[in-house]
Amino acid sequence: MKQIDERLRSHYAALTPQEQRVADFIFDHPDHLMSHNSAELARLSGVSKATVSRLFRRLGYASYRGMRDEVRALRQSGLPLTDNRDAVEGNTLLARHYKQEMANLTQWVHQIDAAQFGEVIAALAAARRVCLLGFRNSYPVALHLRQQLLQIRPGVQLVPQPGQTLSEELVDLTADDVVIFVAFRRRPRAVRALLAQLQAQQVPVVLVCEPQAASLLPLARWHLAAPLDSVSAFDAYSAAMSLANLLSNALLHHLLASGRQRIHQIADLYGDLDELEQR
Repeated sequence: MKQIDERLRSHYAALTPQEQRVADFIFDHPDHLMSHNSAELARLSGVSKATVSRLFRRLGYASYRGMRDEVRALRQSGLPLTDNRDAVEGNTLLARHYKQEMANLTQWVHQIDAAQFGEVIAALAAARRVCLLGFRNSYPVALHLRQQLLQIRPGVQLVPQPGQTLSEELVDLTADDVVIFVAFRRRPRAVRALLAQLQAQQVPVVLVCEPQAASLLPLARWHLAAPLDSVSAFDAYSAAMSLANLLSNALLHHLLASGRQRIHQIADLYGDLDELEQR
């Protein structure tokens, strides 16, 4: 018999957007299934009670109560509710940190738009130049992504250079280029003006941000969201780095022949210049 999380994953692509909201909430808060009724789950997920009922009928349950009884029986038997989330047990900071990190990763993976992501990769492959922007806590993500993309294709730059201004960097950008603007909270006030300027120059922009940054989306051609939710004061960037990794690997697969050749050429230079420790 499949557990609830397995059923949700196998049906996820066929669910309606409202049903996916319920599924995402369950992925993020599995223990709520045992402590809340269908009306409470609907309220917490931001959907109607009828949507919750339809979802569980679609998953093969006669009723929400039947699903909850099954989950409780499995938990009482010692079987974990999900495959990985209970690997770190208890209510310690480590346990809560682990569960939140897993929830962040699950959320962005399930919400990514495959068609839009494919367009982004095609644009990155075809662009004359790829320009990365990132301020404050977004800078390390942009810097890491630049380092990865530069191994796959030429013409990848991070702007501005330390101590420099942006105008000199942006003036030559055109519709033949692509800007990846990493703009996680808390953003400088200039971010909106910069996005508007790039839009005015008809420069295609990939906006990488948290899901709550909806007001910025009209200023970019594409957007990719990664949650930053944390159990304490500081935002968590593991989902953002995972997204950067996916972008890099997807572009490498798209440009496999030329990308591999470039990687080999760089590796040869590492050896010629004795830049990296051999091991």
